[in-house]
Amino acid sequence: MKLPYEEFDLSHVRTYPLRSRASKVTLSQFARPHQKGEGVGAFVDGLPRLLAGDDLRAVISSVLAARRGGRAIVWGLGAHVVKTGLSSVLVDLMARGFVSAIATNGAGLIHDFEIALAGSTSEDVDSALGPGTFGMAEETGAELNRAISEGVSRGLGLGQAVAQYLATKQPPHADRSLFGRRRASRFPSRFTWRSAPTSSTCTRAHRAPPSVRAACATSGTLRLR
Repeated sequence: MKLPYEEFDLSHVRTYPLRSRASKVTLSQFARPHQKGEGVGAFVDGLPRLLAGDDLRAVISSVLAARRGGRAIVWGLGAHVVKTGLSSVLVDLMARGFVSAIATNGAGLIHDFEIALAGSTSEDVDSALGPGTFGMAEETGAELNRAISEGVSRGLGLGQAVAQYLATKQPPHADRSLFGRRRASRFPSRFTWRSAPTSSTCTRAHRAPPSVRAACATSGTLRLR
């Protein structure tokens, strides 16, 4: 079926030569293919010189400048960085002076603690919510609250408390844990943690002392030292 329509009047449309237009992307900004034998530095240098490629180079440049100038380098990260296995990389960067402090959340603490205890983390949310088992792993709730409670009673913050607990208990995979490696790696005194307890840290908060219940009820971040 043909639909009636009125043709557009194109008599007033004006164009211009492509070369006269200002363009945001040129060949000089294009990525350079990686060459066999080149290192990571050459790979990064070969990324597009725009958007995320330039952002990454700017971050690298700023971190290097801060380290050369003796300034603090604070990393803010979420739980996915921990649960996807980047802890060992972060520990190495700490030891070499590229990380002065880390700001993370309660989920990051939970994943890190589970890695130290079991060498695994990140439960299947979809399959656990229905039967009501999400966040109910015994060791995660009970031992993490125990670590926090014992630390708070000695005047420690969450990060210090968990780090000390793991150092004392020495679970099987503490060497793969950020909190487990914190004490062993002799990080500089300016090293601090920020965290807010969430999820399974607080599933048994009603059994915990007032200090832990207050932490579980607090939104935002809690200073750990």
